[in-house]
Amino acid sequence: MTEKNQELADFLRRTRGQCDPARAGLPADARIRRVPGLRREEVALLAGVSTDYYARLEQGRRIVPSPSVLDALGRALGLDPAGQAHLEDLIAAAGKPPRPRARPVQRVRPGLRQLLDSLDGEPAMVLGRRTDILATNRMARALFADFEARPPAERNYARWMLLDEDARTLFADWEPQARAAVESLRLELGADPHDRSTADLVAELRTTSAEFPGWWDEHRVHQRTHGSKRLHHPVVGDLTVDYETLTPPGDTDSTLYVYTAEPGSPSRQALDLLANWTLSPPSDPARNTR
Repeated sequence: MTEKNQELADFLRRTRGQCDPARAGLPADARIRRVPGLRREEVALLAGVSTDYYARLEQGRRIVPSPSVLDALGRALGLDPAGQAHLEDLIAAAGKPPRPRARPVQRVRPGLRQLLDSLDGEPAMVLGRRTDILATNRMARALFADFEARPPAERNYARWMLLDEDARTLFADWEPQARAAVESLRLELGADPHDRSTADLVAELRTTSAEFPGWWDEHRVHQRTHGSKRLHHPVVGDLTVDYETLTPPGDTDSTLYVYTAEPGSPSRQALDLLANWTLSPPSDPARNTR
């Protein structure tokens, strides 16, 4: 079995094990389940395929399901859009010969950087492949970290979340946020399994992060399109920010993240205070608190 066939087999087995039979609409079963989740024959039944066909997929055999079968498998396994996209990526990768390669370094278009800087009162950043941080505005640097002052190899969101102690204390909900970063990286690798830089990052995190190996091996995937983050900022205290993401036209490998807070809320007041703090002179003692 090739590595990519193994990835597909692992994803199917782990996803099947995470399914709730009752939520899948299966009738009550008097038999004691020795393992959690659905049985192979139950997934096959829900997807409308033979048990042998599904078993061969889960064994990593070289099979190319039709789009309708892929949709049926996604419904049977309860996949969300990110999970469905990941399944399709793994199926596609399993049928192709490996071609490890290094992709070109990403650059932020001047117009996008100008847009980023124009969002003066809102933290904003641009993330690229494998959650690399390509650009930030002053508010994002003040709210999270000054990524642009770090060596290029350390300008990565997942790496920062997992390895930087300041990130652990900044996020009041660090574990779910860090898990989401790992799951986004899983989704990224499935979409481009032969990217050397992504593989190198995964290898580094396997050896340097205590949490990463276990979360990675769960094979969950997540796509961040919107949400919220609860922070305990060393300068402005507790606040919650909401974020929305935008994909620039013509650059699907980059994503703009914009963080806001409800007008009139304590969190909005904290962001406004942070904006004023970023404009204070470098000699201001408050700047030494971080």
